[in-house]
Parts: sequence; C-alpha cells; structure tokens
Amino acid sequence: MTMLKVGILGAGGIASAMAKTISQMTSACNFAVASRDLNKAREFAAKWGVKKAYGSYEEMLADPGVDLVYIATPHSHHYSHARLCLEHGKHVLCEKAFTVNAAQARELFRIAEEKRLLLTEAMWTRFVPMRGTINEVLRSGIVGKPWLLTANLGYMISHVERLKEPSLAGGALLDVGVYPLNFAAMVFGNDPVSIKGTAVLTDKGVDSQDSITLQYADGRMAVLNATMQGMSDRRGVIDCDNGMLEIVNINCPEELRVYNRDRILIASYRAPKCISGYEYEVEACIRALDAGGVECPLMPHAETVRMMEWMDDLRAQFGVKYPDEIEKL
Repeated sequence: MTMLKVGILGAGGIASAMAKTISQMTSACNFAVASRDLNKAREFAAKWGVKKAYGSYEEMLADPGVDLVYIATPHSHHYSHARLCLEHGKHVLCEKAFTVNAAQARELFRIAEEKRLLLTEAMWTRFVPMRGTINEVLRSGIVGKPWLLTANLGYMISHVERLKEPSLAGGALLDVGVYPLNFAAMVFGNDPVSIKGTAVLTDKGVDSQDSITLQYADGRMAVLNATMQGMSDRRGVIDCDNGMLEIVNINCPEELRVYNRDRILIASYRAPKCISGYEYEVEACIRALDAGGVECPLMPHAETVRMMEWMDDLRAQFGVKYPDEIEKL
C-alpha cells in the first residue's frame, strides 16, 4: 500500500490528536472526517488538512476513497459505529476501550473475520517500540524472574462530561484503568487465576478510582491503580528476584530503567523519537493490510476480548452498571 487514506469518525480531542499525527506521516493521509455536525467537520478538516468533510457517518463510509476508518467517539458508541463501518466494507482502527463489554467485541470480530476486514483496537501501549525493549530485558534474565508488578495511572479528568455519565460508559476503568490492565497483561500474560478489584463510585454510579489485583498460578501478582480524580506519576515497577525494572509512563513508555539487586542503576533505555506514538498504530494497520490480515499481531482480537472480559468482571465487582441500551448487541 503506497498511501493509507484514513477517514476519521468523530471530531473531538482524540480525533484531533490522531489527525495531527497522520498529517506528519508519509505512509498515511487524512482523507476524510465525519461528524454529525457538518460545520464541526469542516472546521476540523480545515485545521488538519483533511481532504473531505462529511455531516454524517454514512456519507463518509459510502466514499470509496476511504481505506480505513479511525473511530474516535465515546466508548458507548464504539460497537454501533464499528459495526456500521464493517457493514460498509471498511477496515477499522477503533479507540479504546474497544467496546462496552466483551460480547460486543466478540461480535465485531466475528463480523470482521467473516468479511475479511481488518479490525483492531487503538491501544497504543501495545504498539510502541518500548514494549519490545521491556520484553527483551526480561527475557535476557539480567534481573531474574519477575514476581510483582505495580502500575498506576491517574489524571484530573473527573470534570469531563462523558466520563461522568453511565449512558456514555463513563468511569475510570474503561478510560484509564484499561492501560495498567494492558500493561500487566503484556508483562505477565492474560491468564491470572484471580482478579479482584475495589472502586469508589460517583453519585451517578460510575467508578472514579480503582484498585485492582491480579494473581497468577505461580505466585506472581500485579497491583494496579487508576483514578480520574488526581494526577499520578504514571510509573510501573517490575520487581524481580535479581533486580527490578522501572517504567516511566506506563501508557506510552518513555524510559526503562534497570536496577540490580543492590538497587543500583545498571542500564536505561529511552523511547525513540516519534510524532506522538499514535503513528505506531497506523503503521501496524498498514503492515496488517499489506499482509492481508484481519488483525494486528501486536493487538490480536483474543487480547482485546480478554481485556474486555477482565473489565466486565471488574465492573460487576465494583457494582457499575451501564444502561441496557449501550450494553446490547
């Protein structure tokens, strides 16, 4: 593929971040944007150099020039919007959280596989190069066997309207907690024997802060915290029996520090210079499309489903219930 023509579905903040990134890529271009508000779409297109602006999603999806659609709408709408894209024969890169629940994710992947269309979750933590660096250091054995992983992520975003509302699949878990969960799965795997969580709920019934513990059969544990009520240092630590790893910014790792058993820094690795980090998702889609795949190997369908299953389980433990309208297929 010489140039991936991307259609952006939605014209909010994350859509702008992706459009800004794509505008600096040589392998992809901002071909179209769609919003329910045509004026908003036109303003977005003018700002980011998008070729076409549409006042409805259906119009953009009918455009044969669009190769892949990037879905940048609230979590609550991901299932219906991704399904609409697939039904129009479009490849899809969908923002996290991928859907509201695991059943929706399974159904979307079934459709994508049936139609032989690429569908992947835009979980950038899975795509950034530092993921490979962390894995390589652990495989080297220099710090021994990993036993305990801790990770936290927090932002002052409780004022954001979509995060307050159950009808928009609000709360910290699907927006923030999804990152430490993916980080833990990348390091320890997706087969814990138990997942336990507690949360503080808002007066509207969504989770504002979460504490999660994963326990694995061999005794490894991951202790994760997420909040939308305060800033955190965004760090991850992997305690091993011959040293430890410290990761700066777990959702998009910027630096990896390696310490020996005397807590002396013995190596450090910095992430390579990039546009924003979002380009790695787009480049992975290009590689998958060139290979004729329906999933990106760095974020396979099974992993997205497993993350959604974990979050379904945790929401049940928290007592967070979304309206049936956004939970249904």
